Amino acid sequence: MNLMPTRKAINFQVIIRFIGMLLMLEALFMWSGLGFSFYYGNDPLPLLISGGITFAFGGLVWLLTKNADNSNIGKREGYIIVSFTWIVISFFGALPFLISGYIPGITDAFFETMSGFTTTGASILRDIEIVPRDILFWRSMTHWIGGMGIIVLTLAILPMLGIGGMQLFVAEVPGPTPDKLHPRITGTAKRLWGIYVLLTLVQTVLLLFGGMDLHESLCHTFGTMATGGFSTRNASVAAYSPYIQYVIIFFMFLAGMNFTLHYFALKGKLKTVWKNEEFRYYLFLMVIISLIIAAVLVIKSDKGIETAIRDSLFQVVSITTTTGFVTSDYLLWPGYLWFLLFLLFFTGGCAGSTGGGIKVIRQLLLFKNSRLELRRLVHPQAVLPVKLNGKSVSQDIIFNILAFYLIYMLIFAFGTAIMTVLGLDFQTSIGSVAATLGNIGPGIGDVGPVCNYADMPDAGKWFLSFFMLLGRLELFTVLILFSFAFWKK
Repeated sequence: MNLMPTRKAINFQVIIRFIGMLLMLEALFMWSGLGFSFYYGNDPLPLLISGGITFAFGGLVWLLTKNADNSNIGKREGYIIVSFTWIVISFFGALPFLISGYIPGITDAFFETMSGFTTTGASILRDIEIVPRDILFWRSMTHWIGGMGIIVLTLAILPMLGIGGMQLFVAEVPGPTPDKLHPRITGTAKRLWGIYVLLTLVQTVLLLFGGMDLHESLCHTFGTMATGGFSTRNASVAAYSPYIQYVIIFFMFLAGMNFTLHYFALKGKLKTVWKNEEFRYYLFLMVIISLIIAAVLVIKSDKGIETAIRDSLFQVVSITTTTGFVTSDYLLWPGYLWFLLFLLFFTGGCAGSTGGGIKVIRQLLLFKNSRLELRRLVHPQAVLPVKLNGKSVSQDIIFNILAFYLIYMLIFAFGTAIMTVLGLDFQTSIGSVAATLGNIGPGIGDVGPVCNYADMPDAGKWFLSFFMLLGRLELFTVLILFSFAFWKK
């Protein structure tokens, strides 16, 4: 007698219906750039046609699956929806680049769009400033949508999923464990997006005060708050004043924080924010490394103290939060400094932030567990739990983090091997894989801060696009789809 519980078949209808709904939402975001088309005299047809195709296809899929059971969304449906949504919206999001002709090839257009939605910021555009402003606005909009997550946005504005909402939230929100700000998942999603929008508005206003026009302010704010890094200038943020750079540094730092802490700060609970161990580690890490780099730049270069501090602080915050904006070619600094920055490629922002990468909380818990392992060798009978913010962390989470690290480094090594086989030198190979898997954008070698991915072979661009998706969804959400057990009834 078989006592094993019967597994339900995957509800493909609700998966397709949900993706259709998201495509219609994506079309509305595409059309949001039409105001800039008319204001700057750009041809509006690329955005109009792209949005029309996307909305029509999404609407057709939505209608054809109108009888889908929306309440029947389990873990498997959640993982499939999240993974395939990012792929589908990237294909349709590439339409404005293709139709406008500014990125004529599907490989390059998909790479640029996936880079936008995953907030990686790796680009193949050789001359950004010749691209029409409405297309650049859409390019930056992909950051803003992907930063907080299009699934989380949908949960916030369309509370129709019932019990399945939590499965989608867990599959998309970064970090070892998702933070809930409200008993209902739709309430949490609304609060997260509310904070995101508020910070976006504040930064936009501050950039306007610095002399940027509305288009530049919005595009750079989108890139900052999403920790994306797409700029409207070839020189990135180096093209702007020190005031602009300091504003972006501050908001990159905020974007790399856990958004739950922003909620507590807005409620006046500043002590709660400061007591958070991950936040303190995040803050001290950036301050210490920035001071080390600034001191070396003052001694080893002709930079003044203020410039050295600003350049070091900007690059450390930009890389740690995985934003990828640049103000200086750090590959021209002494080799041990850009090697130190390269180590930050494997840090990432805080859990529950818009930052990519491994995440600070995993680093912190790994260090704590390693330290306790040494004590356990001396006292094998002692019960020594890992604690975070005064609370014991379950062994399941520790094992999950150890597995995450192992798989992350194996994928990094495998990806580096692939890129060397494709003909890239070793430095460019490790730089491109680390920068895309960590959702950072600029790397080292031929994909450094003043270069881009335009000369990458097409096969390499497709591989790196996949690494971007892996990094944004934190490995397991995507890799689980390659498991036979996942699809077995």
